[in-house]
Amino acid sequence: MARLKPASGYVLAVAGAISLWGAEATANEELLKLQEDPKQWVMPLGDYSSTRYSKLDQINKDNVGDLQVAWTFSTGVLRGHEGGPLVVGDMMYVHAPFPNTVFALDLTKDGQIVWKYEPQQDPNVIPVMCCDTVNRGVAYGDGKIFLHQADTKLVALDAKTGKEVWSVADGDPTKGETGTSAPLVVKDKVLIGNSGGEFGVLGKITAYNMKDGSIAWRGFSAGPDKDMLIDPQKTTSLGKPVGADSSLKTWEGDQWKIGGGTTWGWMSYDPELNLVYYGTGNPSTWNPVQRPGDNKWSMTIFARDADTGMAKWVYQMTPHDEWDYDGVNEMILVDKEVNGQERKLLVHFDRNGFGYTLDRDTGELLVAEKFDPKVNWATKIDLETGLPERVKEYSTEANGEDVNSKGICPAALGSKDQQPAAYSPKTGLFYVPTNHVCMDYEPFKVAYTAGQPYVGATLSMYPPEGDDHLGNFIAWDATTGEIKWSVPEPFSVWSGALATAGDVVFYGTLEGYLKAVDAETGKELYSFKTPSGIIGNVNTFEHDGKQYIAVLSGVGGWAGIGMAAGLTEDTAGLGAVGAYKALSNYTALGGTMTVFALPE
Repeated sequence: MARLKPASGYVLAVAGAISLWGAEATANEELLKLQEDPKQWVMPLGDYSSTRYSKLDQINKDNVGDLQVAWTFSTGVLRGHEGGPLVVGDMMYVHAPFPNTVFALDLTKDGQIVWKYEPQQDPNVIPVMCCDTVNRGVAYGDGKIFLHQADTKLVALDAKTGKEVWSVADGDPTKGETGTSAPLVVKDKVLIGNSGGEFGVLGKITAYNMKDGSIAWRGFSAGPDKDMLIDPQKTTSLGKPVGADSSLKTWEGDQWKIGGGTTWGWMSYDPELNLVYYGTGNPSTWNPVQRPGDNKWSMTIFARDADTGMAKWVYQMTPHDEWDYDGVNEMILVDKEVNGQERKLLVHFDRNGFGYTLDRDTGELLVAEKFDPKVNWATKIDLETGLPERVKEYSTEANGEDVNSKGICPAALGSKDQQPAAYSPKTGLFYVPTNHVCMDYEPFKVAYTAGQPYVGATLSMYPPEGDDHLGNFIAWDATTGEIKWSVPEPFSVWSGALATAGDVVFYGTLEGYLKAVDAETGKELYSFKTPSGIIGNVNTFEHDGKQYIAVLSGVGGWAGIGMAAGLTEDTAGLGAVGAYKALSNYTALGGTMTVFALPE
């Protein structure tokens, strides 16, 4: 099998530990170097390519079973802890859900607090956060820590002192717009998306100038070409120009203005192509009858120029979404040798249950296969047209409004939600935390009111017929679209995976276990139960010659919304409460950073 490797033609050698840089070098130059130092973890997904791979191998498949807890740290917050810490030099930066506290911890003193930043936010933002009060992490660049708060503010903090340098409001929470995503620092800009698709918020990506927080560019997910930063002749979809008004033609009237397509997931960046990649979410409302048309460009992979924001290419995975299959999951950038030439690839595991491999330069679709065999809403993806071949039985529109469509797989939370996959260049495989969940889906008519839920569907979720588990952790071959091995889990695997040069892959479970498995076989090598369910992303770093594994535990998120928000009705939490009600038998609320190491 041809081996894939991280997209890193821009590798720069780094000698020794790197401390915080001064303002002379651009943040991009700094981060290009820092991401190549495996001793640190300087971006939410590890590097610009979002591989979540570490070259550290002190902890390996022969000794990982000896791991012990080195130290722990409590965030003092009881909601869902998604994302993970950054490690820059001797400092670890830990974030928490609302009120979005940020801690700077001294690694030379087993996590002693150097500074703490706690925003003063209006608690009225909590009811307009769709699926728990999560935050997916902070970003670092140019001696600053960047926080995207729940109330949409982007805040720049001095990395050494925690003092606020500047802040800017990105949206209006009173209209349902919130912030849950991790920023991405590119060159002299900080990029953020937005949340609120369940409130009729229009999606966007905004690039802020790092120096003062002024807007450099902003591109919307739907609407006029100029607002979307789309050139009708130069922006392509599957190699063809999208043409004028490509979005407006697919919405009825002005419905695009409350059309969703929010951008609350992850972003990646290719410095050689100077392109930023991300996905857009579901169209609003969840009732497809009320929004005829393809609803472009919701459910879409965007490739945008980092300097101008202009879209180079787009690909809509689920036109006229009928199931809430947001397309916001991470875009993993890898290079593959094809006929003696390197081909630049983008690999994406979508909520709709298909794993996509595209040429990230041109947007050509190369592979699209199911990464959960139970997916049934479509039989396959046509590689020429890019369109799914749908199954009428599982349409939520064809069966009529106020009719309950049953047995749809996957459920609305997808075969994978925001929990990021990992990639190992040693095996050429992708390691994917998945949801193994189906649903009943009943649309109903809903009216739009600013700041009020704009959902229009009632859901129930449960395991696929014949199965008794809600999750799998899989190894995936993106060149063939095949599952190489699969490990069943009682509940969805809602944590981000980590692959390492030690031939070990780590992930966390909703019951709270940190697990290590053999990268080649999936055999379990280590398991430790942390204080709460894990929906955070596993990271690794080295300090004073010793490798550490770190993970945030704190049950919540969509899968754990019943526990996090005290919901009990089976259809509450947009259908998730019923599916995961047994989770309370295994874990409890509480945010804790647990750091592991090998014994001396």
